[in-house]
Amino acid sequence: MSDVPEAAPISLDLTGLKCPLPALRTRKALRALLPGARLAVTATDPLAAIDIPNAAREEGARLEFQTRDGAVTRFVLRAASD
Repeated sequence: MSDVPEAAPISLDLTGLKCPLPALRTRKALRALLPGARLAVTATDPLAAIDIPNAAREEGARLEFQTRDGAVTRFVLRAASD
C-alpha cells in the first residue's frame, strides 16, 4: 500500500443535459484522462444511470461508485490502466 494520497477525481457536471449527451461527454472525458485517474460525473438525465456505466465499460473504465439523490445521479469512474 502506498503512502501517497490519491488525487481527487476530476469533476464533470452534466446536469440538465439529455440523452445521449451525458454518455458522449463522459466517454470523451474518460479518453482524456491519464490511466488510473478518476472522474466524478453528476447527471440528471434518467437514462444516465444506464448509459454512463455502459459507456465506461466500453472505454475500459471501471464504475467505482454510483448513487442517486432525487433526480441527480452521481458516478465515480476510474479510467483504464495501461
